[in-house]
Amino acid sequence: MNYLRGFIPWIAFAVVSSAGWQWGAVTALVIGIALLVKDHKAGVAGDSLILERSTVVFFAGLAVLAFALPHSGLRAYSGALALGWLALTAWATLAIGRPFTTGIAKQQAPREVWDTPVFRRINVVITAAWAAAFTLTAAALTAVYASHLGSGVSIPVQVAGFVLPAVFTARYPDRVRARLAQAGR
Repeated sequence: MNYLRGFIPWIAFAVVSSAGWQWGAVTALVIGIALLVKDHKAGVAGDSLILERSTVVFFAGLAVLAFALPHSGLRAYSGALALGWLALTAWATLAIGRPFTTGIAKQQAPREVWDTPVFRRINVVITAAWAAAFTLTAAALTAVYASHLGSGVSIPVQVAGFVLPAVFTARYPDRVRARLAQAGR
């Protein structure tokens, strides 16, 4: 579940934003930078840090915006913006042929499988699942915010937007391996 570590700044943003979107953005930025620095010092490969780099870029921009225009109408949509950025990041990594989950998976998978078509395909599918979840969650949050449905609706939507693809990520590789084992018999 190493991939969940990359979402810590996003979760912190969601929690701290209730005290003000500026403080949520700054908190997430600080956590994002700290995680990125720690990983660089630990020698983590660059392809494993796509999400962390994207996180820092997003929260740096959001912090500047939130402090420059604290009463902006975008404040109400900051959760949807965050999920939209994650969606953009995930889709972009698919478009350039470097799914963001690949570097993370390499930290857990043996080196001999990294260049196999199955390993690559699993990461394309998992990244696509995250990209779709982020896109749908951003759209749902936009509708929730526009309808003024409140945190009783937005929080479960955000939780589902992370939990569902996380469960898929945990189970999908095992299903593929089981199918391959079955086909090889």
